[in-house]
Amino acid sequence: MKLSWLLEDDSEHDLVLLKKSARQYKEGADHIGYSYELLANRSPYTGVEPTVVHVPPKDEHTRMEGYTHAHDEFIYVLEGTIQLMYQEERHYLSEGDTAFFNGTNPHLFIPVDDKGAKVLTIFIDVDR
Repeated sequence: MKLSWLLEDDSEHDLVLLKKSARQYKEGADHIGYSYELLANRSPYTGVEPTVVHVPPKDEHTRMEGYTHAHDEFIYVLEGTIQLMYQEERHYLSEGDTAFFNGTNPHLFIPVDDKGAKVLTIFIDVDR
């Protein structure tokens, strides 16, 4: 299998580039507590979805209920500091820190200051 599945559905190409201007940027809404940008086109052929999550500043953050989903999740803190709430425990993560966890357990990124944070998130479909 060629690596192009990461970026688009056409597996005939060895390399497919996705310019920043072509990415879906900062989707989301206040009710989910985050905005995000997809780093690659979604593909039905892969179980990997790289995303940058934009965690709002502390004074703009309102959600306290954790998320669950069917995917494992890897995160890498690109900028700022967050609290990762995972199964009701809080873990402080700063720039350069990582975590890998089961997405079926409740989790949430909570900002710790007025700067917000950026988190690289890779969803991995374990059923693939």
